[in-house]
Amino acid sequence: MKYPALINNKILSFDGMRHQVKRWRLLDKNIAFTNGCFDILHEGHLEILSQSAALGDILVVGVNTDSSVKRLKGENRPVNKELFRAKMLAALTIVDAVVLFDEPTPLELIRMIAPDTLIKGGDYAIDQVVGAEDVIKNGGEVKIVPLVKGYSTTALIQKIQEL
Repeated sequence: MKYPALINNKILSFDGMRHQVKRWRLLDKNIAFTNGCFDILHEGHLEILSQSAALGDILVVGVNTDSSVKRLKGENRPVNKELFRAKMLAALTIVDAVVLFDEPTPLELIRMIAPDTLIKGGDYAIDQVVGAEDVIKNGGEVKIVPLVKGYSTTALIQKIQEL
């Protein structure tokens, strides 16, 4: 791999993210945040990531740990391990930082980052978005990005199993 340090340096711990957010705030950067499992990267993921990146100077992506995905999606998930999923996202030029979280929701992470914009896919309504109240209370906004029809990790897994 030609640029492993560039990719790995974008994957931050919770404390590392806290320090990086302080630096970005000193530079008056607008921070956008989205999160998910990102188990098998597909067109729908790329769409939400690209739209999220367009909503800020910095795009931070919260990624569910393996144990968190298992709790949410079942024993057969994730397909890809958390470090690979984090690296896959960190390798994208539109993503500035990736942070893993093990909690059932990214609420603690959202409160720490205090993003200017919180983005979720169209399968959510604003009142269902974890952290929306906190972001709005801090003067930020919550955006819902329409889903790309026909793309989901579950559908991809089913398609592969049918082959």
